[in-house]
Amino acid sequence: MVSRRLSRLEGHRRKFLAVIDDTPECQRAVHYAGMRAKNSNGAVVLLYVIANGDFQQWLGVEEIMRAEAREEAEAVLAKAGQALREAIGIEPETVIREGVASEAINSLIEEDRDIAILVLAAGSSKEGPGPLVTSLASRAQAFPIPVTVIPDQLSDEELDALS
Repeated sequence: MVSRRLSRLEGHRRKFLAVIDDTPECQRAVHYAGMRAKNSNGAVVLLYVIANGDFQQWLGVEEIMRAEAREEAEAVLAKAGQALREAIGIEPETVIREGVASEAINSLIEEDRDIAILVLAAGSSKEGPGPLVTSLASRAQAFPIPVTVIPDQLSDEELDALS
């Protein structure tokens, strides 16, 4: 059960959550979330999740690896944020979490009660639509807010028209 969303109350703005990862389709989700936010006077939250399993080393090495992963996350978020500012004129909020992506998404949604829509983009590779979309489709329990999945075959103009 998710907490009541506050995004429609006075003093709040509806936020669109896009997850940043190493898939090529994530930039399409960011663009769509940005256009939806711009067209509805909303906001965008960009989430980068660092997998916990990456740090199973000796303590000193683990700390270095964690710091490097955080630096990489900050750089990737900065690049995505810059693209959003330049293309759409929206300043995104950025969040970095460690753990399992679906758990980090749910946790952030619970904490930020203005997040009203999760935006994901499907890929078209042989491996399937992408790790997050596949995870969403295979879950016994759905995300607690609406999820918009952007098809890979839409052009930028079609995406803009839909947002």
